[in-house]
Amino acid sequence: MKIHELITSTEALADLCQRLAKSEFIAVDTEFMRENTYYPLLCLVQIGNEEEAAAIDPLAEGIDLSPLLELLTENDDVLKVFHAGGQDVEIIYNLTGKTPRAIFDTQIAMMAISQNEQIGYANLVESWLGKTIDKGARFTDWSRRPLTERQIEYAIGDVTYLARIFPKILKKLIKTGRGEWLDAEMEKLADPEHYANDLDTAWHRVRAPSRNLQVLGRLKALAAWRETEAQQKDIPRGRIMRDETLADLASHPPKKQEELAKVRGLSQAWKDNDIGRRLMRVLRDAEPLPDDELPEKPRRGAPLGKEGALVADLLKLLLKIRTREIDVAARLLTRSDELEALAAGVRNVPVLEGWRYEVFGRDALELVEGRLGFGVENGRLKMTRIDDEAAGAQQQAAE
Repeated sequence: MKIHELITSTEALADLCQRLAKSEFIAVDTEFMRENTYYPLLCLVQIGNEEEAAAIDPLAEGIDLSPLLELLTENDDVLKVFHAGGQDVEIIYNLTGKTPRAIFDTQIAMMAISQNEQIGYANLVESWLGKTIDKGARFTDWSRRPLTERQIEYAIGDVTYLARIFPKILKKLIKTGRGEWLDAEMEKLADPEHYANDLDTAWHRVRAPSRNLQVLGRLKALAAWRETEAQQKDIPRGRIMRDETLADLASHPPKKQEELAKVRGLSQAWKDNDIGRRLMRVLRDAEPLPDDELPEKPRRGAPLGKEGALVADLLKLLLKIRTREIDVAARLLTRSDELEALAAGVRNVPVLEGWRYEVFGRDALELVEGRLGFGVENGRLKMTRIDDEAAGAQQQAAE
């Protein structure tokens, strides 16, 4: 594989992207800093295929990233391969307002062919290539220039290994026929709505203190105000105010600015500074949340009770057995709250739909309805089918 030195000019970047545009897939990774800014600061982009790879310096003077961004967001003929790519996609969205549509995430894919739910990149490389990654440059300050040769080599390694691993993962997915299992997960990763920074919905990320419309109206107004303040100052929203403080102010709004000094999480300065005055203005002008914006209550079935809790535990045991049998991550099949809902009598849950029903949901339903039990063979748990007559007798006995 040909490894290019750090690309710092638009011309060199355009040449690289023109070549990569002819590939079936490209591996993509980014290095960024987000500790001190509202939006992540993009410091490096690594990109490559099976033949060549390079690191691109977005901070280089005069460089125009348009060729790269066009390749990532406009060229659907080239599959973009990431590992745990949520933050990488977020950065692309922040720069363009778009996300890569042809996208593949190896961390997500591993859930369909192993029991690993969030396998790290180093473990991925070790498991597929038998190589140990040097983690020395992992926590480097990527915004500092010049970058060292070691830093660049470490960064490019992320895509050179990924370009070798992806075809192997794809081959196994094809062999097992589990590619379609990942469609919805990949679509979620590429959904622009997931990365949109809408001020009107910023309050959704804060744990709501109640379902009181007055309180939620203040929470909505405060959350939007915090986003605006953080954007203008280009600092993380938590530096303005933590979620817990925001929720507390929504529930117990002070009547005077001086009272802000008594609010946990705020300093004494808030009692007479400008930001405190702006906060009080927001609280004063906040309107109750409209009825149609009130979130639905979490879906729950009837209270589980002791028997229902035991059924839920059996379902979780069944899930462990099934994931071990077919070598798949439990998280890809279902979640604990779904199993508890199933045990409580709820039937409109994702695990009873599509491929999840075929793989696990049918057995889960049969267990709840008394047509599936557990047995032990050679010291190992296994599932045992119960015929209709025996199931009926069991139900009568229970009644």
